[in-house]
Amino acid sequence: MLFACEGNLKNVKQLEKDFLEPQSKIYNLNLFYTDSGAVKANLRSPEMLDFTNRAFPYREFPQGIELDFFEKDSSKSIVLSDYAIQYLETGLIDLRKNVKIITSDSTILKGSQLYWDQEQEWLFTDYNYDLQLPNGARNQGEGFDSDQNFTNFNSRSNIGIQYMQD
Repeated sequence: MLFACEGNLKNVKQLEKDFLEPQSKIYNLNLFYTDSGAVKANLRSPEMLDFTNRAFPYREFPQGIELDFFEKDSSKSIVLSDYAIQYLETGLIDLRKNVKIITSDSTILKGSQLYWDQEQEWLFTDYNYDLQLPNGARNQGEGFDSDQNFTNFNSRSNIGIQYMQD
């Protein structure tokens, strides 16, 4: 007996291309997260690429994000970055390029990259940062980790101006 197969390499390559593409693309995203009728967060982005069809699912924001968090007293904190990626299995968000966080008490954090662990409510980076506290104190350094309220802030190396109560 003799068998022959037709080469369909083009079809295989086409299937692979589809797998490399995002499952969906969303433009001009304006997403509200609510709990019991109260707005808790508002995420805005010019573009979101959804790769949740992958073995390690993620969502990519190649043109950045603007994220507002609202407290019970209607005060808000703001997160800005020129690029972001959200890893769904780990709850980790990687913020890159011109990262800026402005908390409801006017604390301002700037850096080139920042990781945010949503489950642990923890922020960390190995890159340079600039932190300005509401009382005028400043802290510049390389690498830190902190809770998301900046009440437990651990810097690896830094210089700055601190104001202490007597």
